[in-house]
Parts: sequence; structure tokens; C-alpha cells
Amino acid sequence: MKKIDFGRDFVNQHLNLFRCPVCKSPFAEIAGYSLVCPNQHSFDLSKKGTLFFLTKQANNEYDKAMLQARHKILQAGLFDPIVNEISRHLSDGPETILDVGCGEGTPLARLLKLRSGDDTAIGFDISKDGINLATQQPVDAFFCIADLARLPFNNQTFSTIIDLFSPSAYDEFNRVAQSGGKLIKIIPNSNYLHELREALFGSGQKNSSYSNDKVFDLFMKHYPNATINQLTYQFSIPDGMQQDMMIMTPLHWGKDRQANATQLVDAMKSITVDVSVMVAEF
Repeated sequence: MKKIDFGRDFVNQHLNLFRCPVCKSPFAEIAGYSLVCPNQHSFDLSKKGTLFFLTKQANNEYDKAMLQARHKILQAGLFDPIVNEISRHLSDGPETILDVGCGEGTPLARLLKLRSGDDTAIGFDISKDGINLATQQPVDAFFCIADLARLPFNNQTFSTIIDLFSPSAYDEFNRVAQSGGKLIKIIPNSNYLHELREALFGSGQKNSSYSNDKVFDLFMKHYPNATINQLTYQFSIPDGMQQDMMIMTPLHWGKDRQANATQLVDAMKSITVDVSVMVAEF
């Protein structure tokens, strides 16, 4: 089946999930390959089977090189233990899953492969390049370009919202989540990729330390009854992927690199993944 036909069939079967980001009306119909709301706002499916829901230009810091490097590293398994931990928090029955800031789609694809195959899953991102990569994932998930602050989804439609290293819009999450549903947010801790930081900037330098306390505190302010699990493990970097490991993160933009940073990165054999898995119920 062509990707555009898959996209049309998915949206047609799950029309109840979507609402117009312009007027906030539930979509009324699929007309050919266009999603049309009652006020005649129309969104066309691309050849890759995606929908572009942005109503204004969005700033996206992830370029093609970063996304491609990220794809290679995630395909090599960098986030597999995180995906396994996310799966542990899902029910045994069918879920309706929203992946916030899904990027190139590997975590969502790996998650769905762990499941029974009965889930309905949507991933979105502001990056068109990321979504185009995501459509190459061998899973029956739907991907779209959308604004976190203006989600093109109806109220109380998702049983699980996954936010892996992405910004959050908690009012929107609360709106689109089903009662009794879950928000699973993953944030990096201070030791996340610390070897890479030290290779680039040296120990004790400004860019070699990291804190996500503000993100953590804001989440807990919204969901004071959330559970927090720390997950820490070592990832063996495949030979030849050391530079991909660097390019996939915003760290390679940092100023004041050490003169021998490239050589130090190339010598890295493993790296620390240190995250908090934060689970809240709606």
C-alpha cells in the first residue's frame, strides 16, 4: 500500500481523534486526500502519508544531519532500555498512544513492536525532516507535523501520552488525555552523556555539567502524585558511530570545545544514559 493511502485510511478510521488546529472543530470528513473541518479548513495528506498541521512557522533546532545521526544511534539501541521501561507502564490491552516530539520515530516504533499490535499510535513533531524519516519506520503508526501548544486532536482521546526529552504543554496534555490515562515523561539527569560533555569541554567546565531541576519541578507542580523512577545504564557505542553520537545532540553546537575534542570523542567506547521516568495519571 502506498504511504498516502495508508495515511488516508488511518485518518478515516480514526477521524474521532482529530480536530482542526485553526477553529478547534472536530474534523468532519476525508475528501479525497484532504482532511476537511466543518468550517472548510483543509489539510492535505503528503505523498508520505503525513499531515502538516502547523498554522505558523515554527523554530526547529534539529537539522537533517542531527536527525540522521540520531536515527543511526537510536537504531543501534541507545534508548531501548527506556522504551522497555515505558512499555512496563502500559496496560496489556489496546492503547491509544500519542508520542510528543517523536522526531525520527525509532522509540515509538520499538515500543509498538514490544506490544500486541492492537494499539493506535500517533507521533508528531515540528520537524518535517524528522517526520519524513519517521514514515520509514516499519510500523502502522501515523505521523504528522504539529504544534505542541495547539494540538490537532480532540478532547480526551489518548490513553497514554509519551514525552521523551521533548518540551511539554501540560494544559494541552490534560485536554487530550483520557480520564485514567497516563503521561510518561522522560528527562535526562545530570550524568546523561557525561562522557561526551567531558570529551568536548573538559571536566569542571560550564558546558560539562547539566541540570534539569526546573523541568522536574514544573512537572511535579502539575502532577504532585506522579511516580519517579531513575534509570541508568551504559550504552556501548558501535565502532564508527562516535561522531554520530556527538552530532545527534545539541552538545556539538557548544562553544569553548577542547582542542583535542574530536580525538577524545573518537576514542569513546561507551556512554552513560541517566534519566528519570516520570509517570502521572490523569
